[in-house]
Amino acid sequence: MANTRNVTEFVFLGLSPNQDVQKVCFVIFLLLYTAIVLGNLLIVLTVMTSRSLGSPLYFFLSYLSFVEICYSSTSAPELISDLLAEKKAISLWGCMTQIFFIHFFGGTEMFLLTVMAYDHSVAICRPLNYTTIMNRQVCAVLVGTAWVGGFVHSFAQVLLIFHLPFCGPNVIDLYFCDLLPLLKLACSDTFLPGLLIVANGGTLSVISFVVLLASYVVILLHLRTRSSEGRRKAFSTCGSHITVVVLFFGPCIFIYLRPSTTLAVDKMVAMFYTVITPLLNPVIYSLRNAEVKKAMKMLWIRTMKADKK
Repeated sequence: MANTRNVTEFVFLGLSPNQDVQKVCFVIFLLLYTAIVLGNLLIVLTVMTSRSLGSPLYFFLSYLSFVEICYSSTSAPELISDLLAEKKAISLWGCMTQIFFIHFFGGTEMFLLTVMAYDHSVAICRPLNYTTIMNRQVCAVLVGTAWVGGFVHSFAQVLLIFHLPFCGPNVIDLYFCDLLPLLKLACSDTFLPGLLIVANGGTLSVISFVVLLASYVVILLHLRTRSSEGRRKAFSTCGSHITVVVLFFGPCIFIYLRPSTTLAVDKMVAMFYTVITPLLNPVIYSLRNAEVKKAMKMLWIRTMKADKK
């Protein structure tokens, strides 16, 4: 039987059916999205213009901030515009495109966070060989691998959902298109696609998280031989990264390591990895890092001097 698609668009239920609540949410999420873009863009510009932030750590941080801007932009603008729209709809092709870019940037972020953990472990466990091991070519290859890994992960996810027929209900109880809600709307057996989607997305999240934990176990074991001052500096550097990892991977594992079912709480959980984590990243990395704060201050001073000329 041919997989004909009668559904040409999907309708989001959004965050709330109450119009007053939607108006309040519009203001809140507009401010949050603006903060995400400006905060992460500030980190990118600070790293690019500061000579003191030339280490691989900040090289990876700038790419992570760029990915956060792209990642949040795949769903936040749609959410904001839909909060004032009478009908919250997206075309079939628009839905598939949104799914691709959400998983592309989300997968890339997972790989980048893993790369950053590896960078931390080399910096702490092999400090004398750090600049040799993490040279420019290696850093470029690691970032490129993260982008390619994100693309392969996303392409595989979309391929699993794209062939399914959609010929019945078209209402999605979410504020963006994602894999598991679409599986519920398909007009065919979705057991195997659902299993493969969980195997792809869920397994990627778990494996990346385990690798991250392993790298920090190695770091903690190595720090036993360091002075109290050395341990304090290492914990300060790694603490920011661990916080971001937990905030991002926890909700992702909860969502994507389940069978093809959806829960009422999924909408709130999705907020963490689509809005909250991209918002907190610049705050966590800037407030906990003296070098970043100093570089931001210098960037501000240079900007003010340039404006006065």
